[in-house]
This record gives sequence, structure tokens and C-alpha cells, in this order.
Amino acid sequence: MRKTLLTGLVVGLLTIVMAVPALASNGKSGESNGRAGTDLTITVLSTGLTYDSIVTANLPMKGPFQKLDGPTHTTDYGPGDPGYVGGRWWVDVNGDGEMNEGDAFFLCPLLGPGRAG
Repeated sequence: MRKTLLTGLVVGLLTIVMAVPALASNGKSGESNGRAGTDLTITVLSTGLTYDSIVTANLPMKGPFQKLDGPTHTTDYGPGDPGYVGGRWWVDVNGDGEMNEGDAFFLCPLLGPGRAG
């Protein structure tokens, strides 16, 4: 119960924090090239491309996940890269550097095409 509540709270806060710039810019993300209705942008380090994205669901800690880092929303791999798992992300909420029950797990697909960030 505590895990579910914590995960919901973290993802909810992430969604609110990321949606405020979108709402302030008439439905566009914080990026000047953002598309209406997107919650955030994610930068893929392997390619340097930035993608619009939207948080769609909390997920249980089952199956593969890819780490989403920090307030800048960066990740190592994107579409076409080995290691990209299609927008299944985990955020190291408890700061221990390990994927475990103290973290947030959610679906947040990258919306192509990517653009130079």
C-alpha cells in the first residue's frame, strides 16, 4: 500500500511539475518546438535528439525499464538503440542508484520525430 501511494504521489508530482510549463504556453511543452498536449520533453544522450512525451500510466515493477535521469529528463537510449524499451521508465526516487520498490515506474512514450535539442 505504501509503495503504491508513494509511486502515485511521485508520478503525480512529476506530471504536475512538467505540465505547468505546458499550460503556461497555451498547451505546448516547455520547448519552443513542443506539440500541444505533451507533458514533457526527454533528451536521448546517444543521439542528442529531444522528444516530446506524455505520461500515460503508472506501471508495476515487472518487466524491463529504462532509467530516466534527473530534472533535465535525459536517458541513454532512444528509438532504434539497443537498450530502448519503448517508453517504460523508472526514476530513482529513493536515490540509492538501484531499481527497486522505492522508485517510480511509468509508461511515457517518446513521440517522434526527435529534434536537435
